Amino acid sequence: MNIKQAKEQIRNAAQSYFTTDENGGFLIPVERQRPVFMIGPPGIGKTAVMEQIASELGVGLVSYSMTHHTRQSALGLPFIVRKTYGGKEYSVSEYTMSEIIASVWERIENDGADRGILFLDEINCVSETLAPSMLQFLQYKTFGTHKVPDGWIVVTAGNPPEYNNSVREFDIVTWDRLKRIDVEPDFEVWKEYALEKGVHPAVVTYLEIKKDDFYCVETTADGKQFITARGWVDLSDMIKLYELKGFKVDRDLIAQYLQSPKTARDFSTYYDLFLKYKSDYQVDKILAGTADEEITERAKAAKFDERLSLLGLVFDSICSGVRDVSAAENTLTALMNNIKQLRISPEFMTEPAQAMRARASALLDECDRAKRSGAISAEDIRSITQAAGTLRATAEKAESENATDSASAFIVIKTVFDGMTAELKTLAGETKEKINNALLFCEKAFGADREISLLVTELTAQKQCAKFIGRYGCEQYFRFNKELLISERHNEITREILELNLD
Repeated sequence: MNIKQAKEQIRNAAQSYFTTDENGGFLIPVERQRPVFMIGPPGIGKTAVMEQIASELGVGLVSYSMTHHTRQSALGLPFIVRKTYGGKEYSVSEYTMSEIIASVWERIENDGADRGILFLDEINCVSETLAPSMLQFLQYKTFGTHKVPDGWIVVTAGNPPEYNNSVREFDIVTWDRLKRIDVEPDFEVWKEYALEKGVHPAVVTYLEIKKDDFYCVETTADGKQFITARGWVDLSDMIKLYELKGFKVDRDLIAQYLQSPKTARDFSTYYDLFLKYKSDYQVDKILAGTADEEITERAKAAKFDERLSLLGLVFDSICSGVRDVSAAENTLTALMNNIKQLRISPEFMTEPAQAMRARASALLDECDRAKRSGAISAEDIRSITQAAGTLRATAEKAESENATDSASAFIVIKTVFDGMTAELKTLAGETKEKINNALLFCEKAFGADREISLLVTELTAQKQCAKFIGRYGCEQYFRFNKELLISERHNEITREILELNLD
């Protein structure tokens, strides 16, 4: 299965394992809660998926790579205690708490994460001295004499032996203790993630043209050559930083992330072309609806791979605008929720500015705890931080305007909130207009060709874009989507008629 399907399977398993009866007992006893074992090639997003699941479920996350652990650090160190048995005193070995188990308890103590996921990566690459203890752990969730706290489930991951020389083959007894999930690379699933996270459009459009370059591990006369999803994402991040700093993105940089000389060379050539397209087509003008005839005619005469690159540039700009709208919405939501709490607090009635600052500090503290537990997304961190900053700025504004009572302070808060709402509406309107202009340009340049279908399909498939259009509307999108559906139904009917073999 692909990583998206694996995520759903793990999420469902976690929710099932967390389910309790009316007395608080787990419906599936802890000893029968099989640890999930994700097995798949390196760099396909196994760790990222666990962070997403923990954030979405609002539970803690503790991650460890088992390749870093010795028997002593995983199980604890022995020490001698004196005990009396049958009237005689004996020296007995006990063990300190495992570093891994201790980390879970620290998360519980510091962040109140009574539900969580202990994620152990590279579980099939443990040291020889630790291997015998793994079967006990997988069945009883115990390292040494110390148990994973109730309410915390175990998810593990590892690579197949063909990718890692350190892999130890599990026997049937071990496999029979695990909930095994085999994961394979899938470009279309990765593309959804890439568009949502803003992976560089040169990477996305290149892989759209050359899907075989998305993931590859092979042995050649020159040794191992490989390309992973992680490599593409890390390369994208570095390209964006190089562009921001004005550094040249060359083949030497690309080859540091793509461990395949041919692919590094091909992408380097494509990236140079991509920059040329970006300069020549002036995407800002296309989205503003002011592209001149020269740009339109060039697009009309372009080959399909050039058209695809242009669509990638256009779509990336649209997605950037949609992400900005989504971020502004999230900040407003976080701010509104905290304003509601402020209004009913006794402190706000007497010291409104101080109450706003205290609420901002409490909000940031909550965010820090969620960050430590791994139960919060980067988007939520951003919106909470901005909401806290707005509360502090509003407190200063209230003081500067001498709004010392709750009624006048609330007027200041409402003025700030209304201003941010107006800015959001303006931003949403501009983004909506960009989508309309992009579709009209495609119609003018390409007619009713496949490029329109591609852009409409991408807008539909990308979650944030679909959500944006559903909320704010987009006349040209609905027009082209309707025409696309009619065309698809026409093609279906034509195929059905042809299949009847009528004269």
